[in-house]
Amino acid sequence: MGSFSILLILIVIVAFFLVVVIMVQNPKGGGLSSSFGGGGTQQLGGVQKTTDFLDKSTWFLAIFLIALILASNFAIDNSNESLESKALNTEEVETQALPFDNSQDLSLPLKED
Repeated sequence: MGSFSILLILIVIVAFFLVVVIMVQNPKGGGLSSSFGGGGTQQLGGVQKTTDFLDKSTWFLAIFLIALILASNFAIDNSNESLESKALNTEEVETQALPFDNSQDLSLPLKED
């Protein structure tokens, strides 16, 4: 298993965790922290700490995902492939005949009144 495959697996795992962490958060500031007491600040566990943890974990996972994507770009092995495009295969290009022959005289006769 190459390094590129390992990085791809890590990218998928980190992306899954990032989706989970984002889905747990409430866009209005409630989210998981509101289920631990409804927003009161007298909680011993610290509702604000849960929100801070989710916010920090979102940023960490996003930065880690970008770093993994950039690292996977360097892990791709391009040494045995040519740099030319495979879409333009010059060996199979055929010349097509034009619908009319350019050598014929295409001048229109003048109209006499």
